[in-house]
Amino acid sequence: MSLKNKTIFISGGSRGIGLAIALRAARDGANVTIAAKTAEPHPKLPGTIYTSAEEIEKAGGKALPVICDIREEAQVAEAVAKTVEKFGGIDICINNASAIQLTGTLETDMKRYDLMHQINTRGTFLVSKMCIPYLKLAQNPHILNLAPPLDMEAKWFKNHVAYTMAKFGMSMCTLGMSAEFAKDGIAVNSLWPLTAIDTAAIRNLLGGEAVASMSRSPEIMADAAHAILTRPSRETTGNFFIDELLLREAGVSDFSKYAPGAKGPLAGDFFVPDAVFAQTDTKVVGLGG
Repeated sequence: MSLKNKTIFISGGSRGIGLAIALRAARDGANVTIAAKTAEPHPKLPGTIYTSAEEIEKAGGKALPVICDIREEAQVAEAVAKTVEKFGGIDICINNASAIQLTGTLETDMKRYDLMHQINTRGTFLVSKMCIPYLKLAQNPHILNLAPPLDMEAKWFKNHVAYTMAKFGMSMCTLGMSAEFAKDGIAVNSLWPLTAIDTAAIRNLLGGEAVASMSRSPEIMADAAHAILTRPSRETTGNFFIDELLLREAGVSDFSKYAPGAKGPLAGDFFVPDAVFAQTDTKVVGLGG
């Protein structure tokens, strides 16, 4: 299965996991709209929507960079309209944009609380809502949320309740919309990594180089996303996929290419249930709780 000529609308795809997913699709010959805020280079963060578009084109895809703050309904509507105008429709919606701050209740100011909920939960809901009328017209429509399994353990809430609520809000979009739009044949799934992924968030917020050296590359999430998005949508919905387990199911057995520099155990990601770690021989140490 290939994503050739499929049109993908992805939020926040100017770097990291989102860009990796876009580039994997581009190698098939997909059309990709990069809907993100980064139009000018950031001093600490690589990539803009324009450099991402260049990379997508070089990889073999077609790109549409659109400046879009997913907190703004009108901007999302315009970005979706531009996508349909340029590519003729939308086959896949990927909710990748996310905000994070791992602080306790008393240390979390409400401005940051609002940002996380507006981007993570509300943004996922809004982008999905705007894309769904076009997904209903597609042959194999998918929504993919980069969101964790709903593991309702207090350990995931106690140290950063605001962030966990916002992130699980994305997961609840998967739970609800997968059932709501099953009759339309729209697949709605979540994808989450078993281990930490070497992104700007890891390097700037979650331990820097030390944790980055215990992380996998974004390409593992890109390969896992590709495996989901090429499946029949009516047979693949309502799942909370974990990247490594999904790829093992698809026949991958050697995961060393995703962490070539790792010298020891990898950092296990937030929100991964203990039962999931028990299903793999990958050696991990806890990143958080």
